[in-house]
Amino acid sequence: MMVTDKTYKHTHRKERIIFLIKLVLYLAIVYFNLEHPAVYDKLVWLFKLTNALSFFLGANLIISLAWLVILSWYTRRHKIKPIEKDNFVLGLTRITAVFNTIFFLLAITFFFGVDPLKFVTSITIVAAALALLTKDYITNMINGLIIMFSDQLSLGDHIRVGDNKGKIMDITLINVVIQNEDDEIVIIPNSVIFAAVVVNQSKQNIRKLSLEFELDHKHPITITGVEERLRNAIAAYAKSYDPNSFSLKTIEIKKDFVQFKVQLLMPLADKETERLIRRALNTEILAIAEGIGN
Repeated sequence: MMVTDKTYKHTHRKERIIFLIKLVLYLAIVYFNLEHPAVYDKLVWLFKLTNALSFFLGANLIISLAWLVILSWYTRRHKIKPIEKDNFVLGLTRITAVFNTIFFLLAITFFFGVDPLKFVTSITIVAAALALLTKDYITNMINGLIIMFSDQLSLGDHIRVGDNKGKIMDITLINVVIQNEDDEIVIIPNSVIFAAVVVNQSKQNIRKLSLEFELDHKHPITITGVEERLRNAIAAYAKSYDPNSFSLKTIEIKKDFVQFKVQLLMPLADKETERLIRRALNTEILAIAEGIGN
């Protein structure tokens, strides 16, 4: 994903402003607690609220600082901009969200006056019971983290999983979201990704275009003639595919028809160009089938 310098600076400035606002708010709460403790004698609920906020903001600031430091180190090492969608950045963001959620729940215990240790113990017992009932869900989350921190699948890759193929739009803790050739959003559970055979066409830096069709025996055609006509039909897109990769294969010869398969390789995955090439091939195939141009 390409990011302009203007967008990058705006987002980076926004992140710093949010961090500073949280820091100022945290320091203000701490200062108020130290300088005006008598206020809490009459307003017990305010003491509980500021106590919960200071706990959550303190933990959140530490998490945010750690996130910024790790992100800064990673982006300098790999020479990418922090707001670019990268698997490591995506995984780091998901993990920080999980930690923030945990500390938010603990902050709630401070507000309601619940002992955090007893709360954690109770949650642990409940979590263990839930883990047995939702093991598939937890497996999906673990698989999601593995995918995020690996380099086998990345955002923007074109993959094929079973009968589904398309571009990876998002990787969550639960599933992988792809956009197929019909612009439909397909959601595939992470457990399926791990169990199925996944073909990553982007890692090969090529895009294979294949098209199967049938031609009736009644037409006076030859394999050489069909191949020549199909090549000429996409001559305008010669720069978008490797001419040496073009091939026309005979899959099966039946009594009434012959089944063909045409294939070619595109060095760059360009969805619009691929659509135009497919249309040109289909148009020429229909013309051949109807005997036009013979």
